[in-house]
Amino acid sequence: MVVSACIRISAQDNAEITKKDSLFYEMNQVTVTATRYAESIIEVPYAVTIKTKDDFNNIKGLGLDEILSGVPGVLSQSRHGSQDVRIVIRGFGARGSGDRSNSGTSRGIRILVDGIPETEPDGRTSFDQIDLTLAQNIEVLRSNVSAMWGNASGGIINISSIPQFTSDFIEVNIFTGSFGFQKFAAKAGTNLENGQIFGSVSQSYFDGWREHSSSKRGVINLGLISNLSLETRLKILLSGATNLFRIPGPLTDSQFTANPKMGNPIYVQRDERRYNRLGKIGLTLEHVFDESNSIQSMVYLNPKYLQRSERGTFRDFTRFHFGGNFIYQNHTSLSEAITNVAIGGIDEAYQDGAILFYSLSPTNSRGNILSTNKREGANNFGAFFHDEVIISNKVSILIGGRYDNITYYSEDFLNPEYGLKKKTFEKFIPKAAVSYRFTPTHSIYANVSGGIEVPAGNETDPSGTFGQDTVYLLNPLLDAIRSTTYEVGTKQILVFNSDIIQSLNYEMALYHIQITNDIIPYSGGRFYFTAGKTERSGLEFGASAQLKHGLSLRGSLTYSTNKYVSYVVDSVHYGSPDKFADYSNNKAAGIPNFFYGTGLTYSPDFLNEIFVSLELNGVGKYFVDDANKIEVPAYNLINLSFGLSKILRITDSFGLRFFININNLTGEKYAASAFINPDLIAGQPVYLEPGLPRSINASISFHFD
Repeated sequence: MVVSACIRISAQDNAEITKKDSLFYEMNQVTVTATRYAESIIEVPYAVTIKTKDDFNNIKGLGLDEILSGVPGVLSQSRHGSQDVRIVIRGFGARGSGDRSNSGTSRGIRILVDGIPETEPDGRTSFDQIDLTLAQNIEVLRSNVSAMWGNASGGIINISSIPQFTSDFIEVNIFTGSFGFQKFAAKAGTNLENGQIFGSVSQSYFDGWREHSSSKRGVINLGLISNLSLETRLKILLSGATNLFRIPGPLTDSQFTANPKMGNPIYVQRDERRYNRLGKIGLTLEHVFDESNSIQSMVYLNPKYLQRSERGTFRDFTRFHFGGNFIYQNHTSLSEAITNVAIGGIDEAYQDGAILFYSLSPTNSRGNILSTNKREGANNFGAFFHDEVIISNKVSILIGGRYDNITYYSEDFLNPEYGLKKKTFEKFIPKAAVSYRFTPTHSIYANVSGGIEVPAGNETDPSGTFGQDTVYLLNPLLDAIRSTTYEVGTKQILVFNSDIIQSLNYEMALYHIQITNDIIPYSGGRFYFTAGKTERSGLEFGASAQLKHGLSLRGSLTYSTNKYVSYVVDSVHYGSPDKFADYSNNKAAGIPNFFYGTGLTYSPDFLNEIFVSLELNGVGKYFVDDANKIEVPAYNLINLSFGLSKILRITDSFGLRFFININNLTGEKYAASAFINPDLIAGQPVYLEPGLPRSINASISFHFD
């Protein structure tokens, strides 16, 4: 599915002019908000994909990989078959796997839920509160938009859980599947005199297919939207989650070949796991002064209590993540043909809390020995502006920029002589873009934008070289990743009066990214260095076609080259002074050159919304080490689905739908993910995370309104 796949075109045999009128009307309804204000998807001068509720009606909803696998430019891999997902957008996020606090989190990609950041100030994102069964739509911006969102915005995933409804409703979903998968989810909404109340809840269980890979998660969302006046709207959102998942760990190639179901023996022995409990409350106030001026303000609080068994220690984290933003927007008609849109605003996010490491008890719970007692804080302040001139509703010229200041704080209470340590990263990030619309359904665009990504909190710990040096609590070797992205692209929707094809939607983007200070994990992520220069260039293509007689086709293709231009490792940090390794011109670790997704769906009118869908997804081989000696093999997966594409009405107020999925139909054995620059044990790299074998999932949904 591609950018325009969210635009639903009626399959009726109307005249061409009727189809076009309908298409134009629908186009006006499709907007992108992840650019910080609502704008038509054709006008947005970035690579954008929108997924609507119809696109993820037929998935079990555990991990983002289920919906992102068909988005060009986005590599999304489920590491263990549940919510722990590795996400890479144009190379950003590639290092987000390894042995150091990377399970259940991503890097470099900013994720929002209902406008509230899931991404922490240091750039890490966990998926505890994201359940796709409860989602309404998803926007994916593949362009680097740091100039709008700041740190770790190599891509944006903007998820809305607010249901769209006009009458009161209740929806209940029941799931079952292979390897002990069970899930219950429900949503409801009711109208008020001046607003709406809505809520959703889900509870899922998964025994896991590998040894030591079970998970259990519960999510609840509540919301209120109230129109305080004709000019003012208040939105209150609350959510909470509890998430326990066990981590099977990586395997060597010989272990993977002999028995991919086994867990890493060390991970199993230590019962390595995460048990996260967290909540969130967010308030958004929107006020329109007049036709030209409006403001929006948002505040949120996100408390977290996180427990882990990790690398031989039991760990307690108590974190408080809070922040907000303020945005002013002005629309001015400079003439009959020229409109100016200006926005400006500030973002503030702060996270702090206690970190306690204990010994592991004989039962792998909290032991009696306290080895670490410290706090880690991060503050992310940003101020941005954006000005767009629209000429004759065809040409858009955009300029903007953002100043970011990200500061880390660290104190070690077991070693008070360290004192309070701080490290600050700051940068002004410019952007410029232009788009031209040949028609309301066809545009071309170009943009250039800067980017910034600071090291995540766990990456700022000093390496072994500085481990006993009281001067350093924060790694002095690291700097912020700085990048410049150049991009051109086109989007088009075509409607035909043909006996074969009804509509064709496509998008294409070309990009080139220059990066300095790429952050690279070493020893399985135990410490990090900064590389010299990296370059990434790529082509992304996506298309979907609606044919006659209920057939539809979709496909996406991504090809890229990713290499280190200048990169020399000083081996003093491995205990070998005066030795160097030059990895210049090697391929960047963790990024395949090629991946794709295709799908064919058959849903003829005479079958009354019953569909059959066949998908083929593939990922090319890639290296996981900077020396380019350790490789993950390519793989191709076939998925088959059958069910009802729409709610089947039994009565005027009751309907149902169902689906059955068979994933990895051929039972291919493959590595779904891998550790970057992994450890060697007995001379063998421990890096492969086996992918889910053949599995069957089924669901039935009941809808009351």
